[in-house]
Amino acid sequence: MIKARINDLPVEVPEGTTILEAARQVQVCIPTLCKHKDLLSTAACGICIVRNKGGGKMIRACCTPLENDMEISTHDRDIVEVRRSTLELILSNHPQACLTCGRNGECELQSLAADFNIDQETIKRYVRDTPPDTSTDSIVIDFVKCIKCGRCIQVCQEMQNVWALSFLERGINTRMAPAGDITLAESPCVKCGQCSAHCPTGAIVEKDEAPTVWQALYDPEKICVVQIAPSVRVTVGEAFGLPPGTNLTRKLYSALRRLGFKAVFDTNFSADVTIVEEASEFIERFAHKRGELPLITSCCPSWTDFMEKRHWDFIDNFSTAKSPQQMLGALAKTYYAQKLGIDPAKLYMVSIMPCTAKKYELSRTEEMYASGFKDVDVVLTTRELARMLKQSGIDFLALPDAEPDSILGDYTGAGTIFGATGGVMEAAVRTAYFYATGKKMEKVELEAVRGLQGVKEGELNINGAKVRVAVAHGLANVEQVLDRVREARKTGAELPYHFIEVMACPGGCIGGGGQPYGVDNERRRLRAAGLYQDDRDRSLRCSHENPEVVKVYEEFLGKPLGHKAHELLHTRYTARPLYKR
Repeated sequence: MIKARINDLPVEVPEGTTILEAARQVQVCIPTLCKHKDLLSTAACGICIVRNKGGGKMIRACCTPLENDMEISTHDRDIVEVRRSTLELILSNHPQACLTCGRNGECELQSLAADFNIDQETIKRYVRDTPPDTSTDSIVIDFVKCIKCGRCIQVCQEMQNVWALSFLERGINTRMAPAGDITLAESPCVKCGQCSAHCPTGAIVEKDEAPTVWQALYDPEKICVVQIAPSVRVTVGEAFGLPPGTNLTRKLYSALRRLGFKAVFDTNFSADVTIVEEASEFIERFAHKRGELPLITSCCPSWTDFMEKRHWDFIDNFSTAKSPQQMLGALAKTYYAQKLGIDPAKLYMVSIMPCTAKKYELSRTEEMYASGFKDVDVVLTTRELARMLKQSGIDFLALPDAEPDSILGDYTGAGTIFGATGGVMEAAVRTAYFYATGKKMEKVELEAVRGLQGVKEGELNINGAKVRVAVAHGLANVEQVLDRVREARKTGAELPYHFIEVMACPGGCIGGGGQPYGVDNERRRLRAAGLYQDDRDRSLRCSHENPEVVKVYEEFLGKPLGHKAHELLHTRYTARPLYKR
């Protein structure tokens, strides 16, 4: 343990703790711009400078370990002035476009400028006239708002192993851009949006589709319907000042009807359908030896894109089941439309998703038109929905609770845990066990796949057979799981896993690139806890028990993996080039 003093306050911390971390333990907040709890310290911004008594220079708190007998001063007059000057330098290379910026009111640079009362220009402004990159339908890069903190690059290269972003040029002309100075659409980007989730300014944001949705809601020729992803219910409250993990499912149903949607569906329902298909697929491969093992889940479009670009040797292992978003879109424009006698050409499906990659998913033509129409018309992130609710004048938190539509709305606990890493695996195992044994698992919780460890492994017994499972989240963690499978194939050894779940974003969808800003592991834990509580609160906790799902199969789909199910609920994959030309 290290003993020292910070602003004359005694502090004792484990060896290796940085000054920044130690200061938080005595309620001292040292400002930062480049440091994020998810990322290693780079000391890029220089805002976190402090002084050690007796030292002749200022040191950076984010990357300097506290040492015994240090006497740290964090806010003397000279330190504050240096921080202020550093901020003024950053602002001199930043546009004055706060009112029209997607991060207005949620920008870390804006907040620091206000804290230091910087209300006028003191340094001549130099901002390059560089147009934004709008080449994808998911993410917009506004280069002139970049402050060169390096967060997005560290996320892209180290956390996600995608390597779509890098620094180009030098000095005052240093800029962040796709490697090779190509467009984002041409790069290896998988549209996960973790760069936007970790950017402190408006340099990287989601493509805003709210105006498109408003236009559709005002169009009398359109019948607007909506679906809500599992994780959105426990994150949207953060935009209204509620703690992470607060479950607002029924208030969301009410709010979306107030916005003008004619029907409110729940993606948890189609998550249950996904599990029925995916668990059936696993039993076919594991028990009946029809298909490659291990089976790999395919609900995450960023992971799908990453696999097709970098791990296409596992295409035959991928579950052909579509994502819940796409399944619900197809069922809404077929089953729902037929039940209510609605012209599916008039149905306009909006998805509320935690993820910028769900916007990209709409461009995958293999999956988008199973109903004969565009199954899902537009995707909004949680952040976009929160802005729409505020714009509408609806007192969201005061709304009465409501229910979803009785068709495509009811869900089980298995459907809701899709939003957390390990949730898809846990839900699939619950149903696969039943399909294999005819019995319900005595304990439906699969604790081995819960939590935020990058790779989680577990083993369970199904009818005397050992089933080994693995869960990876954060794309940089995928390689070690797949390499173990490759090595077993190469040597002829027994497969290390029979079933693998991958989610691109750390924490799964609760940490998605379209979720409210400020994500870190503590928020991920709280958000996941909200989903697990919803699971515990449900009377039905296994997807195959959902009576609405049973009814859809009886009335419309036939049997799992049947002809109509394959037409509407399954897809295919293809190897894609890493760089688009």
